[in-house]
Parts: sequence; structure tokens; C-alpha cells
Amino acid sequence: MFTRPRLRRLKPVFAAVALLVAAGPLPLRAQRPAVEAERGVVVSAHHLASEAGLEMLRRGGNAVDAAVATGLALTVVYPIAGNIGGGGFMLVHLADGRDLVIDYRESAPAAATRDMYVDAKGEVMSGPGSSTVGWRASAVPGSVAGFALALEKYGSGKLTWADVCEPSRRLAAEGHVVTQGSAAQLRGSAKLLGQFAESQRVYLNGGAYWKTGDIWKQPDLAATFARLQKHGPREFYEGETARLIADAMAKNGGLLTLADLKAYKVAERTPLRGKYRGYDIVTMPPPSSGGIALLQMFAMLEPFDLAQTGPTSAAKYHLLAEVMRRAFRDRAEYLADPDFSPVPVAALLEPTYLKRRMADYSPVQATPSDKVVPGLGAYAPAKPRDGADARFFNRESRETTHFSVVDAAGNAVANTYTLNGNFGSGVTIPGTGILMNNEMDDFTAKVGVKNMFGLLQGEANAIQPGKRPLSSMTPTLVFKDGKLLLVTGSPGGPTIINTVLQVVLNIVDHGMPVAQAVEAPRVHHQWMPDSLSFERYGISADTLAILQSRGHTVRERQSYEGGYQGDAGTIYVDPKTNLRHGAADPRKPDSRALGY
Repeated sequence: MFTRPRLRRLKPVFAAVALLVAAGPLPLRAQRPAVEAERGVVVSAHHLASEAGLEMLRRGGNAVDAAVATGLALTVVYPIAGNIGGGGFMLVHLADGRDLVIDYRESAPAAATRDMYVDAKGEVMSGPGSSTVGWRASAVPGSVAGFALALEKYGSGKLTWADVCEPSRRLAAEGHVVTQGSAAQLRGSAKLLGQFAESQRVYLNGGAYWKTGDIWKQPDLAATFARLQKHGPREFYEGETARLIADAMAKNGGLLTLADLKAYKVAERTPLRGKYRGYDIVTMPPPSSGGIALLQMFAMLEPFDLAQTGPTSAAKYHLLAEVMRRAFRDRAEYLADPDFSPVPVAALLEPTYLKRRMADYSPVQATPSDKVVPGLGAYAPAKPRDGADARFFNRESRETTHFSVVDAAGNAVANTYTLNGNFGSGVTIPGTGILMNNEMDDFTAKVGVKNMFGLLQGEANAIQPGKRPLSSMTPTLVFKDGKLLLVTGSPGGPTIINTVLQVVLNIVDHGMPVAQAVEAPRVHHQWMPDSLSFERYGISADTLAILQSRGHTVRERQSYEGGYQGDAGTIYVDPKTNLRHGAADPRKPDSRALGY
């Protein structure tokens, strides 16, 4: 029996326990310890791709050499997202202090038109022929061109294009062991891949499916890599591979032509820079919306003491939801390819503007999303169409992938690239083994109608020939006192931005070791639909009740989303020891960090 004096003494303890319970679950230690290395680390979604990158580092290559080899190898072993039939963004930090962006995002073919996915009734099309499935869904791939430029301009000079292609050619020719995760991914996309004979033959084993433990050889893809080794990266855009792509497109009603492939250009851009609590943030500029939204949210969060609220408290999640909805509202209105539409970058990141953006914030009441208007006020807010594409609301794309690399000299790469949807458009080009993207869905098919990830996007992101679609990819670097601290990024469609935000907050505000920062529970709000999603097992009942009492619609991520959010493969460089700590995200079963 406790006496009354003793009960009084224990009241603060009970209160502290109650707060911890309300804050939700947080593991005492990470499921996977970070990989510690003195020289170099590669983190990717598949151990064989990480091994390909590490092989380049051991041979004297730098982080860029390793990143290119990793990205090419993912084409073979992680076809759900790894690609040479898609595109993305590479953020590079060089040991001499330079930071740069290689934008190899896909671009719309010359035959693309503004309303190409709207039918005679004015409805956005679905199924084959739409922006998501089949031969008309693909934009011009940029991965080969982007990797080639990165290697030529920023590689070590010790390794050739043929060298960095070799692990991929070898994996495709000799085969690799199908993992449980890969087998599940392929079987789970059988409905899409089975619509196309070549995809069924290559990726579904002719309908028999690839099973865990099978040795999977891809001779057509091996031959493609052999041609790229022999003739160089322009072979993809002007050689036999280009001809195979263009001929298959022409035979099946696709839009891509030999001229489109030959005309594709990589863009080099200047990264965005911002600060958060004394840390320097270097991240993606448009046509990714990720960097602007990320820096907006950091600025909106700066006045608040997140360390005091705790890492998984209702107070923190409420605040995150409010800054997320405001940033995503601006995203919907103002972001697009800057080569086609002016993007008010400076205005969106102006400190006074961002302070004003939070003027109507309440710490105890959610702001209804339909009351959140574009902050700059130059446009009328887009109106969501009730019921449109409801099955895709807030749906996460698991088919982008991110990898991070740091070498011995301190060069670093954060790379995010994609096919967009599960195995892209579902189309495989006969004779090549190449899966094609369905990136055209990242354009605005029709203003006021959500895309496959539930995002409303504006007129600025409408389809135009040669234009790059708006993206959420957010490869990011964090520096402290001029020294590299963090290399991070994630897949996840619109959730990418919020995943990167929370990984950085976990380290900067909550002082978590990198492995726990990556594994900690995540939440997501994207303005529309007006709901805050959380990972399975990620919020306690107490926290959920508090959030609902403040007016939030809160929902658990569903099975088609994997129940989880992102795959934030991250590298932390210890400022005291200079050791590299690579954290692979256990949300992806085959992800690995490897170092030496």
C-alpha cells in the first residue's frame, strides 16, 4: 500500500509516464545498427546495388562513380523503381566545397498535348492509354544521360563508363538470387505487368512467377548494358537501344520517337540553400517541389521548441500537420518546371512571408485545409472535385528509390530517381529488358483532378512538349559549421518531402542516433485530402485521441501503401570522429548500408 505522502511524491512520475504513453511508441534501440566505416559508405534499397557502388569505391573511385554504378545496378535487382527507363535528380557535394544538382528528370515527348489524357466527356482517362498505364504514359527517360554527365564531369577519372556499367551487365548476364522482397513485389504487380507480353515474359517468368531463391538471368538487359559499355551512353539515345525503343513505341501507339530520345538534355541546376537551428540545408530546386516545401517547413518550425514537445507527441504531430498543409498548398499553386513557368522561389522562401504563413496557426485547433489559400495570393485556390480518383487519395508511391554515398575524401551524393508507379507504365521494350516510366502522370492532366498520389496540381504544371513534370523528390544534404553532417532522401511520392523533414528533425531537434532517426515513426499531410496519415503501430491511442479532439482527421496508412512511409537511406558523418554511419531503412527488406 502507498501512503498519501508517498503517492504525492510519485505523482510527477505518474505524470511523466502518462506523457510518454501519449507520445506514442519509440523503440529503445534501432532494429538495424548503423554501419560504421572509416572511408566510404553506400546505402541503397538492395544489397547487390550497394555492393556495386562499394566495388567502385574500393577500386579508387569517388562518390559519383559509386552512385552511378549503384543506380545502374538497381535497374537489374530492384526493377520496381531502379531504372534506365526513368529519371530523377542527383545532388552532389564535392570535397572542394561545391554543391550542384544534376536534373535528369524525364521530359514530355514532342507529340504530347495539354489535354491528351482527357476523353470526349471531359473526364481524365484510366487504364491502358492513360497517363498511368501503357505505351502513352512514358516521358523521355533521363537516367542514362544524367549518370553519364555526372561521371564525365564529377567522377574520379579513374573509372570509365564501361567500368561503372560492368556490375549491372554481370548481374543481368549471370543472374542474381531473387529475394523474398523482390518476389513479393513482382507478384504484387502481376495485374499490371501481365497486360504486356514482354513484361510477363521477363518480369513474371512467363506467368510462372519468380520465386524466392530463384536465379534470375536477364539476357536482354545484359545485352543492353553491353551495348552501352561498347558504344557509350549516347547509344541509349541514338543507337540500337534507341531504335528498339522508338520502333516499339510506334508499333503500339506510343508517343516517344527517335527524335525525342536524341533531343533529350540533362539540366545542371543550383541547389536551394536554407538554415535550420544553425544547420545549413542544401536541397533540390524546381522542377522538384521538395526543396522549396522542405525549406518552408523548416522556417515555419524554427520558432517552436520541438525538443521540448518530444519526438512523437500529439503537440509535435499537430504542429507538423499545420506546417505541412501550408507548404503543400503553396506547392499545388506555384510549383512547376522553371524552364516553362516562372516559379516565385525567392518569394516563397522569404522569412517575413513564412512568418505570416503561420499567423493563423492555433496550437489547439486544426486549420481546415479548404481554408488554407495560396500564401502569395496571386491565384485563386484550386477546387478539388469531390470523389475524383478517390481510391488514390494520399496513396504513396513506393516505386521511387533513393540512395546515398559518401567517400573517403568527403565527396557525397544524394540521388533519388523513379519510374513513378509500380514498375512504371508496365511496358517492357522488346529486346532490351528496359521497363518504361509512367511519368506523364506527374503532370496536371486536368486542373482540379488529383493524380495517382492524390495530389492536386495547378495550371503551371500542365503538359507541354519538352517540359519536365513537377516532382516531390528531395535528396538533401545537411552541414554543420561548414562540414558535411547528413546525406538523406526517400521514395514515397508526396510523402518524400515529409519523410526527409522528419529524419532531419529527429537528428537536429531530438538528438537521435542516425539509425533511430531513420526508423522512428512518421506522419504525413499534403493539404488535400485533409487528413493526417500515420504508419501502422506509429501512434498510440492516447495521441490519436488528442489529435482528433483538435479537429484532425487521422488515418492509418493502408496495406496497399505497405503500412509504412518511405525508405530514408541516410549517412551521418560524425563531426568528432569523422566516421561515416550508414543507416538502411528497415521499411524496405532488401535495403543495405555497406562500408569499408
